[in-house]
Amino acid sequence: MQTTVAGLAEEAERQIRGGVWELSPSDRSLALQVEAGLREAVGVPDTQELLSEKDRLEHLREVLAVLAIVLARTHGRLAWFLSGAITALEPVLRWRALDADHGSTFGTVPASPEQYTQAETAVRHLQDTLARITTG
Repeated sequence: MQTTVAGLAEEAERQIRGGVWELSPSDRSLALQVEAGLREAVGVPDTQELLSEKDRLEHLREVLAVLAIVLARTHGRLAWFLSGAITALEPVLRWRALDADHGSTFGTVPASPEQYTQAETAVRHLQDTLARITTG
């Protein structure tokens, strides 16, 4: 996840520097909404890591919801960037935090604490990138 998000961030910043992607006022506003939503969903590492796995997973799913909602309201390069971010975070959709209790899990798997940390770090990188591209 972190590698994919880093690649997305690098490409976005390169396109903006090169004048290929010029954020419209609408794009800038939507990007700021996403950045705020990500910041609200995934807090600072020290706080986030104290939460239960269930709460951490809930927050990561909120991130995906924020990305999907804004993706539905835009098009062009911002939409492509957001869809890349959703794709990068796709493993979160297969995670579960609850025991299976001998029933079907619909293909979900428990995530390790390290995986939660990696996903949260990737989200913070997305957040930082959105902050940079909206102020640049």
